[in-house]
Amino acid sequence: MKTAQASIDLIALRHNYLRLKSLSGQQKLIAVIKGDAYGHGAVQLAKALPMADWFAVARVEEAEELIANGIDQPVLLLEGCFCADDLQRAAELKLATVIHCEEQLRDLEQSNLANPISIWLKIDTGMHRLGVHPEQVTEYVQRIERSGKLKGQVGFMSHFSCADDLSHPATLKQIECFSQAAFPYSGPKSLANSAGILFWPESQFNVARAGIALYGISPSLYHSGIDHQLLPVMTVTTRLIAVRQHTANQPVGYGETWHAKRDTKIGVIAMGYGDGYPRSAPAGTPVFINGRQVPIVGRVSMDMITVDLGPDAMDQVGDSVEMWGKNLPVETVAKHIGTIPYELTIKLTNRVARHYMDKVVEHCTV
Repeated sequence: MKTAQASIDLIALRHNYLRLKSLSGQQKLIAVIKGDAYGHGAVQLAKALPMADWFAVARVEEAEELIANGIDQPVLLLEGCFCADDLQRAAELKLATVIHCEEQLRDLEQSNLANPISIWLKIDTGMHRLGVHPEQVTEYVQRIERSGKLKGQVGFMSHFSCADDLSHPATLKQIECFSQAAFPYSGPKSLANSAGILFWPESQFNVARAGIALYGISPSLYHSGIDHQLLPVMTVTTRLIAVRQHTANQPVGYGETWHAKRDTKIGVIAMGYGDGYPRSAPAGTPVFINGRQVPIVGRVSMDMITVDLGPDAMDQVGDSVEMWGKNLPVETVAKHIGTIPYELTIKLTNRVARHYMDKVVEHCTV
């Protein structure tokens, strides 16, 4: 019996890319596939997006994997190169890279690169995590250009801190700060992330970056992807491996943290923190079985989760259980657990087989 499986819908992926592209105006659209495409499988997703203008990853090793598997669209290193050796490798692979600090700029100036390299300067407009201060932009641009190692024009980017909160004043301040800092320069500019594409048309410049929304997941806590006409790319399913009669007032699971208020039936499903499902999921977190949501009860174990099926349940051993996906939005599950959808998808372990669904090809990997 196949138990834990993540079905990755490549048709939904392409739908989402084209939907986000349509919302991006005249901008080119980068598909962000860092972190193994947020747990979906970077190589498989990149191959499924021949229409993507660019791909973006976080580290050189992620870019190397794409290129080794025949991906030939431009690839951007969102966090730049962490040392001179990484920069040399990025130049050899003809990657684009971000510069966000003095150390990266010195590596550029002092390195003997195999090829000129495309560079995006990251401006700190309020996130205060990475980036040069707006008043440093002129100095950095001049030094990059003087290095003689720049391919084309310097690009400019920044990152939102609060764009998922539509009432937060920081976003408009960041847009204004970025506009002023990058305005004197003719190179490409990128500010809109998923939230920017969906909620902030003022953030449109030349290039947008689609991260979490590409996977059919809303960047906002108050929406799900379907609210934006996006389709879930990942559906995680497993199986019922036991259905047990359970007496009122009796506990279930480690620590006896939950006691039944009535006679009921307990379902045991083959999923746990060994598969990447959070151990912190509280009682009441839903799963989807046979057309309805039922709550988790007791603690999540390494290999099993117990759910309250109800006294009149007709569920059988072997029935399919959806942990999140097409019938149960991952945003809903994340909200119950007190985390974000990104963490749920990216933490799935190798024990959960990935099954890639396409109208032409379907295949399964682990």
